[in-house]
Amino acid sequence: MNDQKGVFMPMSGSNQKTLLSLFLVSILWGCNYPVSAYLLHGFSPVFLSTVRICFTSLFLIIVAFSVKGMKRPTNTEWKYLLGVGIFGTLLNQTFYFTGLKHTTPANASLILALSPIATILLERIIFKVKLTLKKASGALISLIGVFSIIGVGKGSIGISWGDFNILIAMLCLCISLLFIRGLSKTMNSFVITIYATVLGSVLMIPAAGVEGIVSGSVVSPSIFMWILLIAAGILAQGVAGFWWNKGVAKAGAGTASMFMNIQPFVAIIASHFILGNPILISQIFGGILVLSGVYIANLPSVKPIINAETNKMV
Repeated sequence: MNDQKGVFMPMSGSNQKTLLSLFLVSILWGCNYPVSAYLLHGFSPVFLSTVRICFTSLFLIIVAFSVKGMKRPTNTEWKYLLGVGIFGTLLNQTFYFTGLKHTTPANASLILALSPIATILLERIIFKVKLTLKKASGALISLIGVFSIIGVGKGSIGISWGDFNILIAMLCLCISLLFIRGLSKTMNSFVITIYATVLGSVLMIPAAGVEGIVSGSVVSPSIFMWILLIAAGILAQGVAGFWWNKGVAKAGAGTASMFMNIQPFVAIIASHFILGNPILISQIFGGILVLSGVYIANLPSVKPIINAETNKMV
């Protein structure tokens, strides 16, 4: 941007590519919801999440070997990574796929869109972070939005088993973000992603064994379903994750977060075409409230600018 007023500098090719990559990742992640729901027709929830995260880990391990200077975690960092693995992968993935089997991808995406608000509330409870009026207002609006999606049905108040599991998955994700907050002081997001994902996949393997013993694992014999599963694990969780982190680094977290708002509506549209799910007014209305609340809660604080010459606020 030029210092002269009224002069507009066109967006560079590099910036355009960064924004395009963020947009494509949001589209990919939005489509990931109905694709995951489709895969649940051929696989049991825990087995599906385990195999998928293992292929993601395999991809990340290959990437890790190609990158020099991977930092070995300290004992304290391993404790944080274990927290991320338990809450961000083991519990989050188990509840997510279990819930997705009993609810719609649209509902799942809209409930998970509440995670920034839930994280703000958890920070207030655990770390005593000040809850401003702006954040409180955003949280209230988003909660009303989620309630309109999952809480009202046929004139009565209720919540489906699938929606409840997605809510638990969302809370587990938020708890894992608190562990990541501690890790980010000493490790970059690239290294955290690799270690946490691989550790999470190790934790998922016993969970898949328990599912097989208790209820029996469902494994599709279809080659197409396996190709789709592997592609989803590598592309949606592996490659897209790197594109996202790269985009955040170049465009900034604030700009990138705006693209997150695209995912729920992509999930609603993609679910309609992939699974034949109807597009409900309650989902659209609730989604707008959820995303509006997240936007309000994350608006940057406006600080007064001091004029250096007059020493007055402007």
